[in-house]
Amino acid sequence: MADSLVIVESPAKAKTIGKYLGSKFIVKASMGHIRDLPKSQIGVEVENDFNPKYITIRGKGSVLKELKDASKKVKKVYLAADPDREGEAIAWHLAHYLEIDESDTCRVVFNEITKQAVKDAFKTPRPINMDLVNAQQARRILDRLVGYKISPLLWKKVKKGLSAGRVQSVAVKLIIDRENEIDAFVPEEYWTITAQLKKGSSSFEAKFYSLNGEKKELGNESEMQEVLKAMGSSPFTVGEVKEKERLRNPAAPFITSSLQQEAARKLGFRASKTMSVAQQLYEGVDLGKEGTVGLITYMRTDSTRLSPIAQEEAKAYIEEKYGPAFAPEQPRVYTKKNSNAQDAHEAVRPTSVLRDPDTMKEYLSRDQFRLYKLVWERFVASQMSSAVLDTMTVDFNVGSGAVFRAVGSKVKFQGFMKLYVEGNDDGTTDEEKFLPPLAAGDVVAPESIEPKQHFTQPPPRYSEARLVRMMEEVGIGRPSTYAPTLETIQKRGYVAMEEKKFIPTELGELVIQMMEEFFPEILDAEFTAHMEEDLDHVEDGKEDWVRVLGNFYTSFEKRLEVAEDEMKEVELQDEISDEICEKCGKHLVYKMGRFGKFLACSGFPDCRNTKPIVKDIGVACPKCAVGKIIERRSKKGRYFYGCDQYPGCDYVSWDKPVSKPCPSCGSLMVEKRNRSGAKLVCTQCEHNEEVVEEQDSAEL
Repeated sequence: MADSLVIVESPAKAKTIGKYLGSKFIVKASMGHIRDLPKSQIGVEVENDFNPKYITIRGKGSVLKELKDASKKVKKVYLAADPDREGEAIAWHLAHYLEIDESDTCRVVFNEITKQAVKDAFKTPRPINMDLVNAQQARRILDRLVGYKISPLLWKKVKKGLSAGRVQSVAVKLIIDRENEIDAFVPEEYWTITAQLKKGSSSFEAKFYSLNGEKKELGNESEMQEVLKAMGSSPFTVGEVKEKERLRNPAAPFITSSLQQEAARKLGFRASKTMSVAQQLYEGVDLGKEGTVGLITYMRTDSTRLSPIAQEEAKAYIEEKYGPAFAPEQPRVYTKKNSNAQDAHEAVRPTSVLRDPDTMKEYLSRDQFRLYKLVWERFVASQMSSAVLDTMTVDFNVGSGAVFRAVGSKVKFQGFMKLYVEGNDDGTTDEEKFLPPLAAGDVVAPESIEPKQHFTQPPPRYSEARLVRMMEEVGIGRPSTYAPTLETIQKRGYVAMEEKKFIPTELGELVIQMMEEFFPEILDAEFTAHMEEDLDHVEDGKEDWVRVLGNFYTSFEKRLEVAEDEMKEVELQDEISDEICEKCGKHLVYKMGRFGKFLACSGFPDCRNTKPIVKDIGVACPKCAVGKIIERRSKKGRYFYGCDQYPGCDYVSWDKPVSKPCPSCGSLMVEKRNRSGAKLVCTQCEHNEEVVEEQDSAEL
């Protein structure tokens, strides 16, 4: 008969742990938090040291009864929620409900859900860490004070249903600030001159570098013509040749933010999807005869630290798989990228490097496999030797003082690059650029010389990956908050997604404008980052949580009083379209949803008719030959293309049809896009061709 009860958050985690612990343990799930602040009121006694008034979460009655009954039948109760502030708070609430003394050794934590890690954790249970609990409480109360004090103001002055949040407001302001940068951006002209050179069978590029001994940027056509005049029709004579060896080091193992960024770049995952799939891999997957095993360590972390055991296992694997040269003599240690990092957990890594992705593939869903492969490869690569590159820089003297430069590189030793190379936000890949053997005095005749005009581009809008990176850089939010923050700002209608990039809505701009006037500290990234540091100090036991809240609330309360008196009421006017509602005859107006603009009846709420905004792409329907192809948006925000005669014609395509017919068979061609670029592909034959797209630097 069981003599111990173990409580975790989820059934999946309970199932995995239950198989490790055996018949002496009953493992049950609390289904997350059991208590929280009430939704109907602020739930915080500000005058009584910010005492929170917790209530049982609606719908948890049967779960709590089951846990209570089970706890009475055992000698010992263990609380094994996740190893972070949130998990500690869940354990504390459970202890209160089950009448367990906080000082009792009831808390069990593990960073990975493997048999050995779980069994080791139960050998060293500890009391509930009240510093962790207080840090979580302070964050929860702080966010409640901001949300429940400012939101009613926004309801009264703007419209019902609005909300303000401490971290979400700063995130929206970052998006608005970037949009303002884009609007204010003034393109600057510049020119490049590229020479296509050939020596023997090798063809390569050289670009204009300097004139009369000074590096020169070509700002206009006359400056470009000056260079062409200096060049004349002279040959390209090799001046200086520099050859050197360069080391390239692997990226650090994943932390939460870098995992979300890389999954967005390489897999196309949104932050919420990345965390959901990672949670599944952490909680456990059925591996057949091996049973249920957690495949990765805890995924909410800002630490790149790795356990010595994991490093030793990786070294042995690398030496056996790739050879001794691919493993450095000493394990790689990565320093904290962010000085504010809590460093509470290890980096995100596989629980065993021996469970390689190919072996695991049959047990995983497609998304699980792709994310696991990413985590596994990143971890193994982080423990591999540096890559060695041979680089070659050649300067060519041309005519009267013009210098062109060619740069080439080749991989001398692959090192970590044999397995994995980190992605980047612009989707470019590292390609070897070979240069033929060249020596001073060699003369090379150009095949072509191409001057080209360019214009600088504004900074790019934030994708989810870019915004997470920016939030991390400025120190707002923590690993557990990135994904929920991105979801919230879209659900509130403050921002929308357009081509997978954030754009602010009129509502978002208005709310931030009002908050900036009356609550500037809430929107100050530095102030928010400082608050995060204070919460970290509470967790470390260096700061009192009540004092942290008191310091914030003193000035916040004064600003609330001013805002109540001085904030003006604003009425949002919808933009009226030319289209008429087919149901009631009134004009349709433009509305902004989480996936961008749509049309809705101005007679709302009496008429709830809505329509997507469609875009004619100038291509005739290949199926019915009567209709036109229009761009639409699915309920999940993804673009697709269909005939405007629907439902009479059911032609539909995820790929964008183009007006250019296939040169081979004359059939319809579509544009297929991936991270490396775009191709035009025939829908009937095998013909395909690259789409040439000029990509100027986005951040010159």
